[in-house]
Amino acid sequence: MSEPTSGVALQDPLDETAINAAVEDAIAAIAAASNLDELKAARLAHTGEKSPLSLANRAIGKLPGDRKAAAGKLMGASRGKVNQALARRTEELEAERDARILVEEAVDVTAAPRRRRAGARHPLSVLQERVADVFVGMGWEIADGPEVESEWFNFDALNFPPDHPAREMQDTFFLEPAEAHLLLRTHTSPVQVRSMLERDVPIYVLCPGKVFRTDELDATHTPVFHQFEGLAIDKGLSMADLRGTLEHFARTMFGEEASIRLRPNFFPFTEPSAELDIWHPGAKGGPRWIEWGGCGMVHPNVLRAAGIDPDVYSGFAFGMGIERTLMFRNEVLDMHDMIEGDIRFSEHFGMEI
Repeated sequence: MSEPTSGVALQDPLDETAINAAVEDAIAAIAAASNLDELKAARLAHTGEKSPLSLANRAIGKLPGDRKAAAGKLMGASRGKVNQALARRTEELEAERDARILVEEAVDVTAAPRRRRAGARHPLSVLQERVADVFVGMGWEIADGPEVESEWFNFDALNFPPDHPAREMQDTFFLEPAEAHLLLRTHTSPVQVRSMLERDVPIYVLCPGKVFRTDELDATHTPVFHQFEGLAIDKGLSMADLRGTLEHFARTMFGEEASIRLRPNFFPFTEPSAELDIWHPGAKGGPRWIEWGGCGMVHPNVLRAAGIDPDVYSGFAFGMGIERTLMFRNEVLDMHDMIEGDIRFSEHFGMEI
């Protein structure tokens, strides 16, 4: 692409020789442009504000009145030639571009299509939301809290003694430095404590979330899993209220034939405490009792740690694993299937939004 005339810029609008030379340079540069970007550069160089022809055109105003008409006629004809050349070359290059695009973007309508496999929501997320919907339908609230938790919230406020085995390094992921007393929460019970401190009684909250323990990954265990825990604090609550709540929940999740039983157990944060079993009518191989989680009446020391008078209020709490619930509810035999991210596992449960 040729450049505009160099040296002293064309200023005399009556210098026909210089003007014709500038026109020839412009037309040559326009013709040499091989694409629209080069044509744009040629247009700016030869018709822009600082081009020789533009400078000459502005100089007409400084001419005596009797010379302006001749200069205007000469400049008008010259600029018209350049604009015509621009229009023709623009049309040619646009046609070339459109033809190239048609070739480059051509679609073979006879070719077999490449199908995209739609994704699916993970069944753990779907199950967690279903559990939350059951309790929201009963008027409960959903509460959450931090996964990096204070040792006080995770153990002390829940009546764990200083020498409890769960506090050992081989059972809990503690964070450095040790004097910070921070850890990856081992259950979602700290959210219950936070709820008691942040809310006024009565309290009815469900606390779903991710928890961490130093388990080895195998068919039935994983170091990172999910729980949902419930907490109710009110006047006059008893084990009968706990049983009624869990029985309604079990029948909602497993059908009207489902039932529960409570077996005596021990947990630091509840007294009395019970192991929760469910009669699973749709279990593979026939109906049977399956251990589901733990529950009990909130220990008075836990109520006191949250500033609630145990002589006025009572409460119950329960907790289950979401992975475990999915395993026996949907006959998932291996924990690896839940965490490996294989889309075929999620597709098995349906394409829910």
